[in-house]
Amino acid sequence: MYSFNETIAAIATPPGEGAIGIIRLSGKDAISIADKIFSGKKLSEQKSHTIHFGKITDGKDVIDEVVVSLYKGPKSYTGEDVIEISCHGSQYVLEKVLALCLQNGANVAKAGEFTQRAFLNNKMDLTQAEAVADLIASQSSSAHNAAIHNLRGGFSDELKDLREQLIQFSALLELELDFSEEDVEFADRTRFYELIAVLTDTTQRLIDSFSLGNVIKKGVSVAIVGKPNAGKSTLLNALLNEDRAIVSDIAGTTRDSIEEVLNINGILFRLIDTAGIREHTSDIVETMGVQRSRDIMKRADIIVYLFDVNEESANDLQKQKDVFEQEGAKYLLVGNKTDITNSRFGDDVLYISAKSKENIQDLKQALYDNVIEGKISTEGTIVTNARHHASLQEVNKSLKDIKTGMDNNISGDLIALDLRRCLHYLGEITGQVTTEDKLDYIFSKFCIGK
Repeated sequence: MYSFNETIAAIATPPGEGAIGIIRLSGKDAISIADKIFSGKKLSEQKSHTIHFGKITDGKDVIDEVVVSLYKGPKSYTGEDVIEISCHGSQYVLEKVLALCLQNGANVAKAGEFTQRAFLNNKMDLTQAEAVADLIASQSSSAHNAAIHNLRGGFSDELKDLREQLIQFSALLELELDFSEEDVEFADRTRFYELIAVLTDTTQRLIDSFSLGNVIKKGVSVAIVGKPNAGKSTLLNALLNEDRAIVSDIAGTTRDSIEEVLNINGILFRLIDTAGIREHTSDIVETMGVQRSRDIMKRADIIVYLFDVNEESANDLQKQKDVFEQEGAKYLLVGNKTDITNSRFGDDVLYISAKSKENIQDLKQALYDNVIEGKISTEGTIVTNARHHASLQEVNKSLKDIKTGMDNNISGDLIALDLRRCLHYLGEITGQVTTEDKLDYIFSKFCIGK
């Protein structure tokens, strides 16, 4: 069983030097432990949600001048008494203050233990707790917005509505089973059909949003491929607006892949400049680079096929398109070097000059549109968590089983089993149904101090 008796402590700011560093304590002895090392006002006699200036001392030795924030439970992040000691950001000072906390009765917090306590103390549900980790890890506005939406309970509210409606019908169905000999019907089957249809549409929408959620959370891998000297490295530099890749007129200059990150409208695109692909080369190193390029193409979310409009033939371009379509790859055809000549190959080609940065913004927008396709909404829930996605698939399967059972007039006790299974998986998402082992796994992926 999980123990609330221990008071935990951890450094809550990243390693390294900074202006400020924070040590966080939580638990029934957090305030008394802080009082033992804090020279200033007696914290146990102060009001909650107050800030106090003083010194952290080890006997007669002054460790640092600090500001202590005091939060008394249950009105705190964890629901327990919480102390946050803001020190100067020296790693030595932070470790010294943490050591003093441990010497005076605190225990080292496990990864994510502060948020785990917040969940166990009903300060947030599991989707909100996981949103805390997503918010910390967010590296783009879209990832930030999705995490904030979930942290504020947007996803939880949708699931709560689903669950409450199912519980109401489940209760009526269970009541029918209690009076099975009376041949009475408390649960309106017509209304239940309508409810199942609404719930199925909602869960399917959430399931479908996961592909976009993956893009928001992990970014989009973009393989820039093409023949040697097509201008791939020049394009990478133009997209990044800096000289990241070596550029020369010698074919085969890029021997290995170069990866950089580009933020387009709040979505992270991982651009991979690959070695030029040609069928025959006697250079062993170049051959290895070409094979690596082919491997990257297979794993990429989208391929930018860059070709020289002065060198490419319409027949070669069509062959390349056929290959992409046979493999089911998502791709953009980009004709480069239009500053030399203005050759055209069709409306499905985006024409640029990487050297003069002509139409580079159009290419960025095309990448964004190709991946997002108008799916992002600032209001709706986007599922970004694989655990949520798996549970929603089980919910959807249960809903289909319930409808099939009703269509075939199976007995109420069998429908009730499917209902319980559906409620179980909905509860798993928010943490209303869970196990200690699963909680330990989920929160172990958080950072220490959170």
